[in-house]
Amino acid sequence: MAVYKSDLKDIYFNLFDFCDVSKTAAEFGYGEDELRDIVNQFDKFVGNEIYPTRIPGDEIGVKLVDGHVKVPECFHALNKNFYENGWYALGYPEDIGGMPAPHAVKVACYSLAIGANVGWSMYYGLTQGAMNVIHKVGNQEQKDLYIPRMMEGAWGGTMCLTEPGAGSDVGASKSTAKPTDDGKYEINGVKIFISSGESDLYENNIHLVLARTPGSPEGTKGLSLFIVPRFRIKEDGSTGDYNGVKCTKIEEKMGIHGSATCELTFGQDEKCYGEMIGKEHQGIMNMFIMMNEARLLCGLQGESQANLAFMLTEQYARERGQFGTEIINLPDVKRTLIKMRSTSRGLRALALYTANLFDAADKGDKVAEAEIAFFTPICKAFMSDEGFNVSVDAVQVHGGYGYCTEYGIEQFIRDTKIASIYEGTNGIQAIDFVMRKILKDKAQTFFKVGEKMKAIMNTEEAKSWPHEISMIGKSMEMSEEVVKKFGEMMANKNDAAVLAHATDFMNYCGNLVVAWLLLEHACIAKKKIDSAEGDLKKYYQSKMDDFKVFCQYQLTRNIGLGNSVLNFDEDLTKMSV
Repeated sequence: MAVYKSDLKDIYFNLFDFCDVSKTAAEFGYGEDELRDIVNQFDKFVGNEIYPTRIPGDEIGVKLVDGHVKVPECFHALNKNFYENGWYALGYPEDIGGMPAPHAVKVACYSLAIGANVGWSMYYGLTQGAMNVIHKVGNQEQKDLYIPRMMEGAWGGTMCLTEPGAGSDVGASKSTAKPTDDGKYEINGVKIFISSGESDLYENNIHLVLARTPGSPEGTKGLSLFIVPRFRIKEDGSTGDYNGVKCTKIEEKMGIHGSATCELTFGQDEKCYGEMIGKEHQGIMNMFIMMNEARLLCGLQGESQANLAFMLTEQYARERGQFGTEIINLPDVKRTLIKMRSTSRGLRALALYTANLFDAADKGDKVAEAEIAFFTPICKAFMSDEGFNVSVDAVQVHGGYGYCTEYGIEQFIRDTKIASIYEGTNGIQAIDFVMRKILKDKAQTFFKVGEKMKAIMNTEEAKSWPHEISMIGKSMEMSEEVVKKFGEMMANKNDAAVLAHATDFMNYCGNLVVAWLLLEHACIAKKKIDSAEGDLKKYYQSKMDDFKVFCQYQLTRNIGLGNSVLNFDEDLTKMSV
């Protein structure tokens, strides 16, 4: 197994030189040194505690034993230490036992953890998602009961949407919730593909379940959200008897073997009780709090694994000798490595730029809120797709050793692929991006982001790259033509044509946005390089190289994507498969 290695220099550049999180950190009483120390200490925890469980967790996987899910044994000490060291609490307010920090710092840390073992990271990640819903829409009694036990690591959490007949079409859900005399609800139904649906890491699992109360309308408008613990909770808050939530199957998957993907039955062999959270028929709206966070985490799964895959591949290429030299010196291998680096760093830039918007949005900044909504589908889809592609390149550079399990590189491909499928397939993200985030928004945020791009393109530093700036400018012009054409299609009731091109256009915008962010980075590096020395000077040069390489190998794809959307007029719906 390769030695763990992270790119802290690039993480610090994103946080302090680009995102300037020090301004937000001052509100929490942190200086830059304290924030660097948080990231540094977390990185050590990842290298010493999380990364060593990556391959064993994949090889051992989860087991269903006597009706109970058992995770790999190595996860237990890791999970215990993660909570006891306070890492779960990172970024949460002090009033619930958290350690406040800028959102971008939390995401930078969690990216390191996810990349090192995505299967394990899903247990605490989904727990946080469920807890966040309770924190935002639960009543005080629910907050007081569930949040402390979830913060301390005694109780885990999940979200339960998908059913055998209701996959992406959540509105087809058939699970029911029948009110009881004591204000609770009797839950009945089957949910499938529930990530981290059960485990022996926690003494209780708190499920957020979408279900339909009697007489509710069809579709998503009739769904309500319920808190359903695996074990009933006694009056003193301790764990009680079995609550009729049973794992009847765990899926055998291509990857993320350490994460239990469960079929859960509610009320099949024992009555199952839950309590409503939020208002009746607002379940899908409240669940979207968790779903949007999960979509960003999916993107982070692509970004994080791309960055770690690159670091391990660079390490291998420096050591592996062929043709009388290390393979890193072979032109095709070097091209692949630099392309991997520029893409993975670009994904990190997108992840941390988006994460940095959350602190402003929490203060009521409407522009930041709009940008988060705009970038979320790009983060989920583009980062997961490109993270997978970087993982493929990692295997290619390793050659036969990459295809074998010895180095743990092929695991990146298997673990990354799911991120483009769950939490709304990338095709659905594309539809959301085009139909809602652009057309329904009348392209307001689309054009405001374009204004930010134009601002950096007009700076003195940007003049160092006239060819690349011209490429970005032409790509922006073509994107405006596409949006105009989409508007005309919708006016002519040709929705199907828009939907058919949605994925291509979202990938187009992903290339454009990352090129812009890498330009921002290159301009900062340009300002700093003359006064830098040694490794720092080499790093700043690499940032400028990243921008040029990304434009050459990724942004150029927009020529084909744009022409396909603008010039392919065939009605795909009338073609036979």
